[in-house]
Amino acid sequence: MESEAIVPGVRVRYPSTGTTGTVERLEEIEGKTFAQIDATGLLYRTDRLIRVEGPERKKRERKTDVIDDYEHLKEIESADDLRARYDDVTGVGAG
Repeated sequence: MESEAIVPGVRVRYPSTGTTGTVERLEEIEGKTFAQIDATGLLYRTDRLIRVEGPERKKRERKTDVIDDYEHLKEIESADDLRARYDDVTGVGAG
């Protein structure tokens, strides 16, 4: 892999995990060069990174509908009702 092509401002991917981001800075540790990636703030060995060309992908925002939110709220309330009923269990069958 081309570690000499990795410089701050370049978009890269760490193939082992698929982490993609922009190099913020380079740092040398014990003779090896590392790049800090903005997506995680972690350091990655530059010889393990690959350059990524093309436009940056935007993360898709989850769009919810009011009805979906209402249905989810009903499920939560139902779970609370069920939990309250189980909290009121007497010792029958607890053996």
